Amino acid sequence: MTEITVADVSKAIAQIDVAMMSTRAANGYVAARPMSNNGDVEYDGVNYFFAFDQSHTVRDIERDPRIGLSYVGSKTLVGKRVFVAIEAQAELIRDKAAFKEHWNKDIEEWADQGVDTPGLVLIKARAVRIHHWSGQEEQEVTV
Repeated sequence: MTEITVADVSKAIAQIDVAMMSTRAANGYVAARPMSNNGDVEYDGVNYFFAFDQSHTVRDIERDPRIGLSYVGSKTLVGKRVFVAIEAQAELIRDKAAFKEHWNKDIEEWADQGVDTPGLVLIKARAVRIHHWSGQEEQEVTV
């Protein structure tokens, strides 16, 4: 079995646009919703996502910054499907300079005033644990 690295995870999730982000809801249950990578996957163990201040996502993170990210990819070049589960610590960023660093035009579908869209928040998710599955192989990736 070949050892999977964070760089390998980066290549895998770069091909997957949407992650399911899981948070702890106010009622204590786990809530999940699709979040786009926005093509921002130069992966070093940190993911970035945009959301809005009044969303359940942001309120959940304010209560408990421990989140989960799940990715399911189509078959890779070696013909195996890839699955990635990331446990992460989230941070909410409200700085327009940071928005600009992680912006692309696709985000304007939801944030029509660009980085000046009222209530915009950038979620920085720093991985603390990564699991990777490809075919029948499972590995925990060192972050």
